[in-house]
Amino acid sequence: MKLFHRTSYLKKLRPFYDSDLIKVVTGIRRCGKSCLLKTVIEELKGAGIEESRIAYLDLDARGNRKITTPDQLDTLIEQSINLGLPGTKYLFIDEVQNVSGFEKVINGYREEGDISIFITGSNSYLLSGELATKLTGRYIEIEMFTLSFAEYLEMKKFLGRTLSPTAQEFDEYLTYGGFPQTLEFTDAQAKADYIESVVAQIFDKDIREHSKVRNKEAFDRVLTYVINNFGAPTNFGNMEEHFRNVENIAIRRETIARYVDLLINAKILYKCERFDLKSRKSLRGDEKYYLADPGIYFARNTDARINYGPALENVLFVYLKTQGLRISVGRIGKLECDFIVRKREDYAYIQVSMTIADRNVEEREYRPFSKIKDAYPRYLFTLDPLLQKRDGVKHLNLLQFLEEQGEIL
Repeated sequence: MKLFHRTSYLKKLRPFYDSDLIKVVTGIRRCGKSCLLKTVIEELKGAGIEESRIAYLDLDARGNRKITTPDQLDTLIEQSINLGLPGTKYLFIDEVQNVSGFEKVINGYREEGDISIFITGSNSYLLSGELATKLTGRYIEIEMFTLSFAEYLEMKKFLGRTLSPTAQEFDEYLTYGGFPQTLEFTDAQAKADYIESVVAQIFDKDIREHSKVRNKEAFDRVLTYVINNFGAPTNFGNMEEHFRNVENIAIRRETIARYVDLLINAKILYKCERFDLKSRKSLRGDEKYYLADPGIYFARNTDARINYGPALENVLFVYLKTQGLRISVGRIGKLECDFIVRKREDYAYIQVSMTIADRNVEEREYRPFSKIKDAYPRYLFTLDPLLQKRDGVKHLNLLQFLEEQGEIL
């Protein structure tokens, strides 16, 4: 079976193919981590590495689901690769967090030398606890996301699909998202069913196994609320009142906060904190939450109409995260800047709007920029075909920027 190559992630991994650093690939379930490992194996074989030096272990596979202890994992590794061969061996373990205490096994093989280790995991617990404390400075994390819009177009071509006009493809992407396997389905309901099954699997495997969720109905209400309000300022006290007064269910704000943290750790959500430009400090409260993939909203709602405001913010937010940038919501006095993007000591300011054809909307989007006193670049992203030149702001077409895999910093 021919594999689609996610070149941006391969570029991040290639410098470490023969390093003794453990390569840790994290990301939401079904974003393509397994295929990434398999494409690395293809490249190694293409470079002349014998198959006997390579072992790929999928701990989610039916035959390996009983591998749950460090000793069982150790035995499986020894059975899968000839460790006595001279030279570097390559070990790939998919969904390694299925084994409680895997860290000792992985570290033991790393310390023996002559073995390059790649592991994947679907939640943030992978890089907590023993892996983070015992292996500090001994691993490199590559965070993986669902398909970007450019990858979405490339994969459709790879699958031999006929592409519609780019604007139509973008609407489909904003609706159905970028889980790679959704491209196998042409039926909208099939896409929704698949994504919903992924979310259910995340609850069963990445949330319930690590945390006690006694009230699944309450958890699901919080999940639905956050999904339906992605991209909006979120206050847990207001959520508590909403559930009590509107949905007639009592959920304490502390419980809501814990459930949201579980969703972040399972990589369904990403938190975008608020940042004050005057004090250059992060602010607590009214953070925004963005979805790991646009299709999550579609799968959980019968109304498939696109709410372009938050949808465009969401797709840009996730795309910028693929570039390793730090992203915050900016506060400028009483005004808000959609995103402040940081890379080391450099900043950029971003506003996102579907269009600024209306003069009032144009003034609203430019107003925060007028309050910024430094000389860092400012960007306005819209879907307008005609771009405005004003006040030194770089007005870009978001669709073209994503298709061409543009960069800000």
